[in-house]
This record gives sequence, C-alpha cells and structure tokens, in this order.
Amino acid sequence: MDLSNLTPAKGSTKARKRIGRGQGSGKGGTSTRGHKGAKSRSGYSKKIGFEGGQMPLQRRVPKFGFRNINRVEYKAINISTLQELAEKNKLSEINQEVLRQHGLINKNELVKVLANGVLTIKLDVTAHSFSKKAVELIEAVNGKAIKL
Repeated sequence: MDLSNLTPAKGSTKARKRIGRGQGSGKGGTSTRGHKGAKSRSGYSKKIGFEGGQMPLQRRVPKFGFRNINRVEYKAINISTLQELAEKNKLSEINQEVLRQHGLINKNELVKVLANGVLTIKLDVTAHSFSKKAVELIEAVNGKAIKL
C-alpha cells in the first residue's frame, strides 16, 4: 500500500461540481449564471407570477364582482325535507347529528331551515338559522325552533 493507490471511502465524496471556485474548476467566472440581467445578480428572487416583464396573467385577466370575505355560507334545508325525514324515520327531534347521519349535511356545514313545504308533524328543530316563515310553520304545529 502506498499513496498512489489510496481512494476515498465509498459515499464520502460528492459528484456535484462546486461553482464559483475559480476558472480552473470549469465553473468559475459567471458561475453558471450567464451574463448580466437580474438572475445573474446576488439577492435576486423571482416574484410569484413574474413573466419576464410581460404583463402577468393575474393583471391581464379582467376582474369583476365583489366577494365578501366575511360571508357566512349556510346549507339550506327545506321544511318539506324535514317533514319527509321525520315521517320516514319516526322522529320528533331534528338536529345536526340527525341531518349528518342521513347525509343531508357535511360535518362542518351551518344549517338554515327554509319554509318551502308544509309541516304537519310536531318537531323540535335545532339549526344555526331559520327563516321567519319557517319558524312560524314549526310553531304552528306546536314545535320548537331552537337556534344554535
């Protein structure tokens, strides 16, 4: 064994070329950045959506309307649906859990009861919101409209 046949241990050296370590390394000079321009300079970071100075897509596309970020979205359930559900399953009380079990709402949905239909069964309905007419229909058959 002598110095001429020594080799590094397997996995101890990296195959990648180190850039910016002089002309003799083969990756010196511009260090693979090319000549001039924003990308060649230190501190450069491309902005999201930047298209090389061309008008970016998010500014080219027309915008219209208004989206209220504070809007509360409700899942609408009609009185007719509650009537049908109560008749089919012989229920006297309807709440979030019952609606979820029967696939009418998802886990995190808020429920608003609307007055479309006729109610003939006394029901205790628990929901996040009710229309005025729906409350009247529920109370007309001695039911309760309980707001969460």
